[in-house]
Amino acid sequence: MSRYLSAPHLYALGAIALWASLATLGVALSHLPPFLLTGLSLLIGSLPAWPRWREWRIPGPTVALGLYGLFGYHFLLFIALRDAPPVEANLVNYLWPLLIVVLSPVLLPGLKLHAAHLGAALVGFAGAALAIAGGRQLSGELSWGYLAALGSAIIWASYSLLTKRVPRFPTAAIGLFGLVSGLLSLLCHALLEEPVALTARDWVLVTVMGLGPLGAAFFLWDRALKDGDPRTIGILSYVTPLGSTLMLMLFTGRAFSPWVAGAAALIVGAAVVGMRARG
Repeated sequence: MSRYLSAPHLYALGAIALWASLATLGVALSHLPPFLLTGLSLLIGSLPAWPRWREWRIPGPTVALGLYGLFGYHFLLFIALRDAPPVEANLVNYLWPLLIVVLSPVLLPGLKLHAAHLGAALVGFAGAALAIAGGRQLSGELSWGYLAALGSAIIWASYSLLTKRVPRFPTAAIGLFGLVSGLLSLLCHALLEEPVALTARDWVLVTVMGLGPLGAAFFLWDRALKDGDPRTIGILSYVTPLGSTLMLMLFTGRAFSPWVAGAAALIVGAAVVGMRARG
């Protein structure tokens, strides 16, 4: 498969590897209010781009798109995880890679949706479902939180694609998106959550989260989408829930299961087929 990997694919895999650590870090910091955690992490994640603040001079609609993606996605995801069973909400949220593939020809003229791309995306989603929910009894209850989870998936997929429609902007401008989104998240914390005091350990883990999955990952993702084929990148993105599950198993000491092996086979197979598809 290595001969099919391009620079954008490598950028995407870098972002995916960082996002895979998010669940483990989230478990370690689960005692912190989510908007506080996200706000601090986004602010820290924006820090590396501050020396290049002159590159933040971009059109207002592009800034609005960045806030729509970074803040809107996390806002709806937190509502979903609060109002719906978390495993099921997370599964609905992971429709975003499939939506990137399906919406590519809708939002990006010149791209076509081939059967190989769609089939690989569906197989990837099946693998993600196994990774997230394999072996668990899912709740059958209805919840408005599922709409929020679907909304978060739509936002992230459309944001990822629409960054190719606006005038090309410096990747350093992602720091502006993170900075303003972090401030908005902290405002939500002040309005909706109880204040808490962070320990030294909390600050270390929040810094790791900020510099990694809520920082560098967004810069890598931007580079991947600017220069890569969103259809194959969307399929590759299903490695995220698989990697997240594997890291959680290592962190919690849980034994590996046949569900994870099945998920890995489906996701890797989907990635191979998706990257071989052309046109």
